[in-house]
Amino acid sequence: MQLLEGKLASAAIKEDLKNKISNLLSAGKRAPHLAAILVGNDPASETYVASKVKNCKEIGINSSLFRYDSSISEQMLLEKINELNANEGIDGILVQVPLPKHISEKKVINTISPLKDVDGFHPLNIGNMVLGFPTFISATPYGILLLLQHYKISTQGKHVVVIGRSNNVGTPISILLSRNNDYGNATVTLCHSRTKDLASICQQADILIAAIGRPKYVTTNMVKENAVVIDVGINRVKDETKKSGFALKGDVDFDNVAPKCSYITPVPGGVGLMTIAALLQNTYNACVE
Repeated sequence: MQLLEGKLASAAIKEDLKNKISNLLSAGKRAPHLAAILVGNDPASETYVASKVKNCKEIGINSSLFRYDSSISEQMLLEKINELNANEGIDGILVQVPLPKHISEKKVINTISPLKDVDGFHPLNIGNMVLGFPTFISATPYGILLLLQHYKISTQGKHVVVIGRSNNVGTPISILLSRNNDYGNATVTLCHSRTKDLASICQQADILIAAIGRPKYVTTNMVKENAVVIDVGINRVKDETKKSGFALKGDVDFDNVAPKCSYITPVPGGVGLMTIAALLQNTYNACVE
């Protein structure tokens, strides 16, 4: 069993981007600039945004963080997004979710310019992804592809089973891995919590991707010998032994499943780090393309 360490793969991507940004500056061009919007004070969102800003700084991407109280009106937030859309010095825009209930996430996503939508959530970018046109790919699916590429895990002709049909992970990764390209050409089965005989389907997977948002959902009887397991889940589980009072657990019962795998991602330290690396890559691409 080998760990698919997001720390190593993301470090390689960040080093490559750092060099490319250095070359931009040497050529008299400006560095990429990411604008992040954080509404409210959700602890998880605070952590995620802080990590994104920190990673930008490490490789030379400029970042601006706009913080707003949870009482901000939807109209005011949309006006800020439009202001950033019009700012030629801003290459990428992300709005951290979840948002307060009075703000429509759909309206926010639709307001971000597709040319600055480095999270890859805009319907136009999703449509381009489905059609196989150049576009921003949602950061987590893109991060999974980058992880597979880093470890040279072939998807050609493999049976991939994806558990979870979300618009930002499960559905796009199922489409991307079925594409006719180097990191596609897989036969993909997209499952969810209501799939009949889910365990027997998962047992057929050469590559199993768990993105259902339930801690330890994937158990050893669902995984065949020498399968590759990608755990997208990041679930907060109460743990009184931790100073924070909780521990991060994946969607896979790691301790019991890992011995059966050829490769498996840890949680934390796996897909989460690759999501950030993919966001940085998208931001760089938004600047130079």
